Amino acid sequence: MSLLLWILQILLAIMFLAAGAMKAFQPYETMARRMPWVDDYSPGTVRAIGALEILGGLGLVLPAVFGILVVLTPLASIGLAVIMVLATIHHLRRRETGQMVFTIVLLLLLLFVAWGRFSLAPL
Repeated sequence: MSLLLWILQILLAIMFLAAGAMKAFQPYETMARRMPWVDDYSPGTVRAIGALEILGGLGLVLPAVFGILVVLTPLASIGLAVIMVLATIHHLRRRETGQMVFTIVLLLLLLFVAWGRFSLAPL
């Protein structure tokens, strides 16, 4: 079980680091052309979401790798899950079914990692 959790943690970390970096560092106008939902938020809010995704992605792996404050790993997973709940609600309001399904899948994977690291295979 621990191996499966590690694989999920690494894949989710890569995904959130990439998505967060895009939101944090890409020009707002470029993001707005590629992702219509960006127009619903201020540039500062989109940058904050990106920063939180970067921190969450790092939190999925680094505490466990270094063995320091390992409780941060499942907490990072829960934090990212909260972001995915909010993203799902937003995509539901915009009737963006494809994006909504994607955020729900990520939500379920993040909750599985949190549950696994809290109870099935603690670090």
